[in-house]
Amino acid sequence: MSNIKILVADDDPVVHESLRLYFDKEGFETVDVYDGKAALDTLSAGGISLCVLDIMMPKMSGIDVCREIRKTSRVPIIMLTARGEEIDRILGLELGADDYIVKPFSPKEVSARIRAVLRRTSEQQSEKSHVVERDGLVVDIESYTVTLDGKPIVCTPKEIEILYLLATHPGHVFTREQLLSKVWGYDFAGETRTVDTHIKRIRAKLDCTGKNWEIKTIYSVGYKFEVK
Repeated sequence: MSNIKILVADDDPVVHESLRLYFDKEGFETVDVYDGKAALDTLSAGGISLCVLDIMMPKMSGIDVCREIRKTSRVPIIMLTARGEEIDRILGLELGADDYIVKPFSPKEVSARIRAVLRRTSEQQSEKSHVVERDGLVVDIESYTVTLDGKPIVCTPKEIEILYLLATHPGHVFTREQLLSKVWGYDFAGETRTVDTHIKRIRAKLDCTGKNWEIKTIYSVGYKFEVK
């Protein structure tokens, strides 16, 4: 990976200093901002490869910044926070964050997470087919859109990524842990409930009545996209 420009948005100068020193060794270019509004302004100028966002920032929180970014951009996002509450992790994931790190952390860990997220993003972008169609359902992972019988279905980025993954592998059973790993890059058992939440919301938005497909629960295992 070359020419990687990392935006670090955090109001703590110590965080910036520690990450910048390590990123320099890794060959990453670092752009430092200290509040949420500055983060959005910097992103709008373009050229950022990945964002590291602290949740608690002046002017605009990392959660609000993430929400605004996902309205127009798929730039990878890693959330940072000094708080470990599960609600923060779940909210960040649902809004489309690609990874989540709780302070205190090691710069080496952040660097490893960055490389993993960039690698996964690159693999997704290089997929041969960006669109999957199944009996009235169309999922376009490039434009992040879902339509059912020609009508647009409003979904979050992670809902779309889950649906795309399942629909492109009909009949394949994915465990909750596998879905976390492939969609979020997470392999923590304690986070599997967020997968169930996303599946529940996807089902609520998609009426598969009369269709030859459904998202089926495999008891004690996970989920699969079943074509009848």
